Amino acid sequence: MEFRMRINHFPTTVAAAHAVADRIAERLKAKPNIVLGLATGATMEPVYERLVALHRAGDISFSGVTSFNLDEYVGLPPADPRSYRSTMDSQLFDLVDIDKARTFVPDGLAADAAAFASRYEAMIREAGGIDLQLLGIGRNGHIGFNEPGADFAARTRVVDLEASTLAANSAFFGGAQPPTQAMTMGIGTILASREIVVLATGAAKRDAVRAALLGAVTADCPATALRRHGNVSWWLDAESGAGVPGENLAAE
Repeated sequence: MEFRMRINHFPTTVAAAHAVADRIAERLKAKPNIVLGLATGATMEPVYERLVALHRAGDISFSGVTSFNLDEYVGLPPADPRSYRSTMDSQLFDLVDIDKARTFVPDGLAADAAAFASRYEAMIREAGGIDLQLLGIGRNGHIGFNEPGADFAARTRVVDLEASTLAANSAFFGGAQPPTQAMTMGIGTILASREIVVLATGAAKRDAVRAALLGAVTADCPATALRRHGNVSWWLDAESGAGVPGENLAAE
């Protein structure tokens, strides 16, 4: 049986992001106790804005949802507004009816990072696995904080961040350098999800998208690992999707 990656093109960034939110809402309605894998970053902000709007309109409820975030900076406390826990609280969790006791984000302050990473993997398994994983893609092809060279079988762990990633994320730190390490789900963790939804928008992501979809499958571009999964969809705007075929692509 041949699996195919679904490539969805949209004219604008907002249209692509809202379509992703609508896909999440569709899955949530079908399975109210869905386990979501969530991502952060500027790309995801309009997704969460749309989900909050749908919730406020009475279209969806998060009351049965369990969530696991991809990553967190090492050294940032949860209350730091630049932490991903704080970001998720302000952009989604505090604005909907989700039980925050069932929202999980890696602990950037864990005294024993390896032990926490193992526990995070166990919590995902105990929740039944991730039903839908939301992903972005870095300019260097990273997914989560799995930088080029990452093992496709890797699980949750602490990683060093590349200079290009630090530069891209410095805007969230007032131009200062972000923490140089993060705890991230591994590529193997991501690939264990039952459905993967990738949102990539803007011209800055165009080369990474083309490499991920059309280049060789290689650790040099971690996102190419997604071509080994049987249920992946890409959601692109006019800038990120330029030069990418409109039809679906065969998975490898």
